[in-house]
Order: sequence, then structure tokens, then C-alpha cells
Amino acid sequence: MQESEIRPGTVYLVGGGPGDPGLLTLRAVECLRKADVVIYDQLVSPRALDFVPLAAQRICVRDLAGYHPDRWPHIYHAMIDAALEGKTVVRLKGGDPNIFGRGGEEAECLRSKGIPYEMIPGVTTALACGSYLEIPLTHRAHASALAIITGHENPTKGQTRLDWAAIARFPGTLAIYMGIARLPLIVSELVANGMPDTTPACIVYKATTGHQLSVTATLRDLDESRRRNGIDTPALVLIGQVVALKPVKSWFEQQPLLNQRVLVTRPREQSQEMIHQLERLGAVTYSLPAIEIREPANWAPVDDAIDRLRDGAYDWLVFTSANGVRGFFRRVLEIGRDLRILGNTRLAAVGPSTAQALTEYHLRADLVPEDEYQAEALAAKLGQQVDAHRVLLARGDRGRETLREQLTPRAHVEQIVVYSQVDAIDPNHEMFDALRRGELDWITLTSSNIARAVIGSFDQTIRDRVLRGDMKVVTISPLTSATVRELGFPVTAEANPSTANGIIDAIRQLVAAQKASEQESNSDAISEV
Repeated sequence: MQESEIRPGTVYLVGGGPGDPGLLTLRAVECLRKADVVIYDQLVSPRALDFVPLAAQRICVRDLAGYHPDRWPHIYHAMIDAALEGKTVVRLKGGDPNIFGRGGEEAECLRSKGIPYEMIPGVTTALACGSYLEIPLTHRAHASALAIITGHENPTKGQTRLDWAAIARFPGTLAIYMGIARLPLIVSELVANGMPDTTPACIVYKATTGHQLSVTATLRDLDESRRRNGIDTPALVLIGQVVALKPVKSWFEQQPLLNQRVLVTRPREQSQEMIHQLERLGAVTYSLPAIEIREPANWAPVDDAIDRLRDGAYDWLVFTSANGVRGFFRRVLEIGRDLRILGNTRLAAVGPSTAQALTEYHLRADLVPEDEYQAEALAAKLGQQVDAHRVLLARGDRGRETLREQLTPRAHVEQIVVYSQVDAIDPNHEMFDALRRGELDWITLTSSNIARAVIGSFDQTIRDRVLRGDMKVVTISPLTSATVRELGFPVTAEANPSTANGIIDAIRQLVAAQKASEQESNSDAISEV
């Protein structure tokens, strides 16, 4: 096909929601997953990009030419140029594309160039704030209407189009976007036009994320309260009688890990569930995959073992990680075999996460250690049952030899490498700047290999912060803790049991203890007064 015959790709103008990736719509995720190019706003949650294919081009509008007001032509050109190359383009915006998001202007531009497009709505910030703060934006007794207002109008359109007299008399709730910089002026306009200065008001910063912070006050005290609590942009202002219905702490503000900043260092394909669990508890998550999981360099030994497994050559098939499970069975299916190769072979898993991975293939482990999820515990448990048995151990290329060594006196053990681990840390990753600035509270380490990769990447500034306890290390097991200590760093907590959920529970317990200590100190101070 000639270049002139390339059919334009479709541009999807997608609402990315207010920040919580759980509030992305199914359609938004569908578009992100098939994108060739994603052009995203600076305030879009980085977690939304987890749904984008690794091969896709990512363009943050912050990196385009021009200062903010001059950047729009460059955004238009980026969308149009990519679409004319036949690429699928996602223009990802915070909130909803048509609520102060220039969605209409971008659609008009695409329309004028004959570029096919779709608009995918998103949860706009005002609606999300209402739910995450437990402020009913409409209420039969207090507000029968909701007004969505910009606090920052287009400076080039001349005289203001906002009728503050009408807004001050509005019989409902006001939701003011982009109003922090002009908050004193907004308040004075409302009061001057008849709104009582005792009207309840609220400001919420980074709503629906672990950074969320809100203050409530009367209208006259709102800006002072904002300054006192250090709230800046991005933030939304809610004004009206319904604000008085907000509980002291909403359901989201009671989450146990709210405002706790946690670094997850697991491989990308394993980290999502852990990140999701942390976010549901209110944490702010950051990802720095320390290791990349790849196929082994040579599949021949695995293929040979699969054929012999089919012929009944092994009594036990043993897995020491979820990666081992997935690597092995993916290969089984790739070479045209299926689960029937297992026959009467029994299955053993080092822990519940590995056993859970087996269920993805409709299999159930015959043996899983009950308390300790390490090679030693699996070897002890398995050693009671494998006298003179034939054992096939499917593992990674960097694992310890403990299991083979402890089983060999009692059974015939063969090992196959079903996945490879490669250090994947980029020393130029922006996460290292955040670590240098001390912008995290917790560093989670889920294996000795990961611990070596992460700690080995620390420069002196980061090392000093960790040694001082500014950022605390939490490990998944005694073995990982021993590795961290050998590298010269303290371990604040250790998971029990040795699972990702065990790490999360350890952080929860420490945060709860810290809060309890702070409350006790505050009570003592009040008593002394």
C-alpha cells in the first residue's frame, strides 16, 4: 500500500478519571490496551499507563514544545500526525474530556482534518469528591442542583462570562475547578453578591488518591484554612449546605494506609495485585521493577522433561514460584501439549501464591507448607513423602540450590529452568530522584535477588536516608532480611506469612502503632496544658 493510501488511525479522547485507577471505565481500559500512541496530561495518574502496551509510545504533554498556553497546537499536531500514520491514538485526559478538558476543541480539530475519533467519558473530579468525602452533592433537604464552575477562565476571551450575582444565588452546590489561585477573589465575589460568609465550604487536594487531603471551613475562613493546612493545586472547592453533612472522616479518609508512600519492586507482571491491594487501603504506590522475567535461553531441556512427564517419568512436579508455574505451563501449551501430560503426577508449591498460580490452569497443589513459605519448609514437608520418588523441579535460573540439595538424599531430583531473571533497574529512572528527595515511606523487597538489585542501585544520598530511617525497608522473608542486613541496611519489618499480603499487613501494623503513639503523645500534651 502506498503511503498516501494509509487509512488514518482512530483517536480516542479518553477520560482518565480523577486519579484512582479503579475509577477508569472499562471502555477507557479497552482503548488504552490497544493504543499505539498515548498522549497524556501531566495530572493523569501514572497507574493509568499500566494498561498501555509496553511497545506503545507515551507522550506527556508537559514534554511537548511551548509554554502551557502555547502547547495546544503541538498536542493537535501530535494526535493528527500519529493518526495519519495509521496508528491508534489515545488522548488521555484527567477527569472527563468535556469538563474543562478541551475535549470539544480537540474533537473539532480532528473533525476538520477528517480523522476518525471517539469520546470516552470519565468520572469528573466533583462527582468523585462527593463520594470520597461523603458529601452528597445533591440532597432533598439541602440542594436540588449542582453547578460546575471554572475558577480560571480563558484570559483571551475578554470580559468574564461568569455571572457572580447569579452564582451567589444558585440554589444548590457549587463545584469550582481550578480555583485555588483565585480563591480570595472568588470568595469576595460570592460574599459581595449576597452569599453568607458562614456558608459551609470544603477544599480537597488530589481527590481519590492516597495523597487526598481535605479541609472544611466557613466561606470566610476557607482560604486561611487552606494555607494553614498547606493545600495547593490541584484541588477542587465545594461550597454549599451539603458540605456540613460531611462526617469528620469519610470512609476513604479512614483507610489505614492513607498518605503512606510505598515502593513496589516486584517484576512488572507480578506487581499489579500488590499495588492494587495497597491502593485500596489508601496508599500512594510507586513501581520500580527490579527484575525482568524472560524466557530461558534454551527450551530443549524443558521440552524433553515435558515429553518424559507425559510418559510418567516423574512422581512429583515441584514449583518454587508463581513465575515457575506460568513459565512451565505456557511452554506446555506452546508446544501443543495440554494438562493431560500430568497423568498421576503430584504437584507441590512453595507457598499460597504459587499454589494460586496453579489454579489459573485449573490445577490444585497436593502439597503446600502450612506456615513457612521457603525452600527449606517445602523440602522438609516434601521429604516426608518422596522416598525413592522421582522429582522434577521447575524453577528460575537464579534460585538457590536448597531444595535440590535437601531432597537428593531421599529422591531422584531433576531441575529445569523455565524462566530467566534479568536485572532491570534503570539508574536514570525518575524513581531514584524521588528516593533522593525522601519522598517515600516504605521500600518493599520480595526476594534476595530483588534486594541486591535495588540496594545496589542506591547512591550515597539514598543510602544515608535509608540508614537514618527516613525510608523504611520491609521484606518478605527471613532470607531476604538476611540479605538486606548483609548489604549493611536495617530491616524495619518482615512479612509473616512470607507473602505480598504479609508485607502489606506488616506495614499496616507499623502505621497503626505509629498513629496510636502519636495520639497518646497528643493526649499527654493536652493533659499537661
